[in-house]
Amino acid sequence: MSMFIALFVVLVAVAVSELIARLLPRISSTYFNLLFGIILAAWPMTSRYIPEFDNEFFMIVILAPLLFFEGQRTQILQVQQRLKQIIGTAGILAIISAVVITMILPNLFNMTFPLALIMVAISTPTDATALESVIGGRAFPRSSHEQLTLESLFNDATGLVLLQAGIIWWQTGHFNFLQNASTLLYAAGGGALICFMIALLFMVIRQWLLRTSINAIYAQNLVYLLTPIIIYILAEAIGVSGIIAVVIAGLVNNSEANRSRFSSPRQMHLGLNLVNFLTSILNGMVFVILGLNLERIFTSQYFIHNNNWQWLMIGVTVYLGLLVCRLLYAKYKVGDHSWRSAGLFSLGGVHATVTLAMTFSLRGTLATNLYNQVILVEVVVIILSMVTATVVFNLKLPVDFDARNRPSRQREIRDEMVKSGIERVKKMDLDPAVRALVMYDLQDQIRSNTLRSFFKQWHGVSQHQEKINVLQSVDQRRALMHAFNEERRYLHSLALTHQIPSDEIYDLYSEVLLAESLVLDPKSRLI
Repeated sequence: MSMFIALFVVLVAVAVSELIARLLPRISSTYFNLLFGIILAAWPMTSRYIPEFDNEFFMIVILAPLLFFEGQRTQILQVQQRLKQIIGTAGILAIISAVVITMILPNLFNMTFPLALIMVAISTPTDATALESVIGGRAFPRSSHEQLTLESLFNDATGLVLLQAGIIWWQTGHFNFLQNASTLLYAAGGGALICFMIALLFMVIRQWLLRTSINAIYAQNLVYLLTPIIIYILAEAIGVSGIIAVVIAGLVNNSEANRSRFSSPRQMHLGLNLVNFLTSILNGMVFVILGLNLERIFTSQYFIHNNNWQWLMIGVTVYLGLLVCRLLYAKYKVGDHSWRSAGLFSLGGVHATVTLAMTFSLRGTLATNLYNQVILVEVVVIILSMVTATVVFNLKLPVDFDARNRPSRQREIRDEMVKSGIERVKKMDLDPAVRALVMYDLQDQIRSNTLRSFFKQWHGVSQHQEKINVLQSVDQRRALMHAFNEERRYLHSLALTHQIPSDEIYDLYSEVLLAESLVLDPKSRLI
């Protein structure tokens, strides 16, 4: 019951923060999620219902599906074409950074090499979701964005293996390079191969069901949503990287969906909507949870009574070390080798969710004081990576005016589109009651109906249904179809001028098609 209440409180915080973010579109909703997480932890009324961070629950229920959905948005062909770059940034760069900073920290601060490796390993994974939040309406180069996204998909496994090596070194006092190298190869390479086979098995089962009479849309989508959780647990059980496993499963699912999307359109449409919905919700939950933990860390007794600010200097040093390593690597190995591209790549390595999860996985492994110190160091790395990137990108990157002006531009196009549909209905010979209903529906496309008019329609809907007979109901659908057809014709004519980006036209075109489905689809229509 306590977990249910905690989830309910977090989900409410996500919903409220997303609504407030719509009022201030210049600020990423991520920061509102963080703020509400801090408020939840600071307010005793809600804080007492939210238990301490559960790393295993976070990894299985939140992070695994997120990485699976992220992998699904990436084509296998894209990974194959950039495999060398992925190995370089997610593997070689991460290892080089860990080695360099691990050698530096003990010489600057009073710590052992194993503890230094543990801190650096946790700071290695980057986060594509956090990157989106810090870009904040700026025109970020597409090639750099793709490289950072692919890096973040795969460098989590490298960080986890490095962390495992640091823990073994800490516990035994010995560092075995060959053992750790073989562990990395097994966890990443072997895990990718084994989990590719598991994902293929899931795909075969889904496709077989899809092509039989026992296929059930809701059962299929439920199995699909459970797939990343099942694969993550299986991967961890056989000793390979669960994170790599769910990413590989997502890549396999991308190709599967691409070549079977018309086998069951309703199932595919429902699945895509569920993925978009859950991705948004889980992303919000990640940062609400991050805010919760930040507040609890900074109000903990260890932090309040800790007069030694060494953790702050260590955190700054780790972040700057990672930044310099990324900058130099990108200058000579990534993109066009310019300092500008290298700078964007280095700052784009934002740390958040996996770093937080890896940090809390150390509970019980290190002594309490060392564990608290590691937490504070990683909090500094997370905050610095997000704040620094946000400030620099806002100062150095141009505003993406196309994205900023898109809502107003689409609003104008939608107005003209609906106007053309209304003009078509005015020319039709319709019963006055039917015409009034159709006009109201069309005006709803541009949200021009007032709240008062809505309540009038709501109050009279049952009376209208009694007055309108079957023939008039058919006329209502026919009138709406004529209007939608005219709207599509308008959008098509607009597309031929090539003055509006095609994706904006497709977006509005999709709205019209979805509206038509509510009129025509026997399982969806309301009239």
